[in-house]
Amino acid sequence: MKFFETSKFHTLKKSTYITLRWIGIIGQLISIHIVYFYFNLSFPFILANLVILVGVISNLFLIYIYKKTQLSDRSASIFLFIDIFQLSFLIYLTGGVANPFVIFLIIPSVFASSNLGLKTNLLLVVTTILVIVFLTFYSKNLPSPLNEHFHVDVLYYFSIPVALIIALVFLNYFAIIFGKESRLRKEALNKMEEVMAKEHEMLSLGGQAAAAAHSLGTPLSTIKIITQELKDQLKNRKDLIQDIDLLSSQVERCNEILKRLSLNPNEEDDFIDENFTMRDILKEIVSSFEETSNKKFILNFDQDLNPKKMTRSIEIVYGLRNFIGNANKFSNKKIFIDLTSNNEITEIKIQDDGKGYPADVLSKIGEPYLKSFYNKSKTGLGLGIFIGKNLLEKNFASINCRNSKIISGAEVIIKWDNTNLYKI
Repeated sequence: MKFFETSKFHTLKKSTYITLRWIGIIGQLISIHIVYFYFNLSFPFILANLVILVGVISNLFLIYIYKKTQLSDRSASIFLFIDIFQLSFLIYLTGGVANPFVIFLIIPSVFASSNLGLKTNLLLVVTTILVIVFLTFYSKNLPSPLNEHFHVDVLYYFSIPVALIIALVFLNYFAIIFGKESRLRKEALNKMEEVMAKEHEMLSLGGQAAAAAHSLGTPLSTIKIITQELKDQLKNRKDLIQDIDLLSSQVERCNEILKRLSLNPNEEDDFIDENFTMRDILKEIVSSFEETSNKKFILNFDQDLNPKKMTRSIEIVYGLRNFIGNANKFSNKKIFIDLTSNNEITEIKIQDDGKGYPADVLSKIGEPYLKSFYNKSKTGLGLGIFIGKNLLEKNFASINCRNSKIISGAEVIIKWDNTNLYKI
């Protein structure tokens, strides 16, 4: 099983759930004891305590017998059903829906809606609705002498369960939606961290390779000098000259390999130049796509381009690469990249000649795992934009995604204030 696939399974943290149950149990005990001893109201006091004892025993079971730190979807649903029936029986003994504490019946299902699976949530909601309906028609009276003075219109009485059911459905719906979005965003952020960890690892390996190239340059130069001297001294030994030429050629080959391992192979004297202009970064990204893509990249750089160099940032490189990669993926033939930079701002505009963003996606650009209703043939739309947008915004960029007004495709405008860009 892949590491991130475990996020698809719904679980509930046991310690958090136990704490919440203790709060509920203590609240129930305090309530019935104050009502019975302080207000001197009469109701089945001993039976109510026995009902609360069920909650205490089930909580002790979770603490001492259930050893797992996470409650699975199935285990959590069982204990939540216990909570619903335990509380509903307590409400049954103390007035049914006329009891103001009946509102607490909706808590277990609302609590579960953001943590457990959809089927479990629906089952809990249906069960809670059935319990509310049952308590509307069947229950003991309110604690006496309250029941002697409590008289309301039938319409008002039946509006109580209707309001509870509406609140239950409304709160569960939004909790399910927000819980799903939260899980998707968490998984997307985890994937982004994994990708960035790989990028940092690759940069580290590149730095080590460049360091090796730099360190090995001196001994290889020494070998080259010695082979040249040997060739001059042994020029009359034809049997040795061929071996010396071969040794010299292999030294040259080693030099070429080490140059390719370095981060800047075209300059022999500078070791790991970390400063680049935005123009250099864009050229490097585009050249990597041109090696594998049959699309045409059209780069347009402003004539008054700011030549100031900036520290090479993995987050900026990877964020730009994601947006350019999306343009390459969804374009028909051409990708247009415009760079404008002056003393105040740096702006990059990425356009493609594809179909553009679907209408149902455009308003939610930047959310992970978006699926277009209109265009399901293209997969992956959403996570790449989410990662790119988060990485660039983290590095002070403002991102504007829209459909181009000039050509048919999508357009992304990435803009920095230079005061922020050059302090990264």
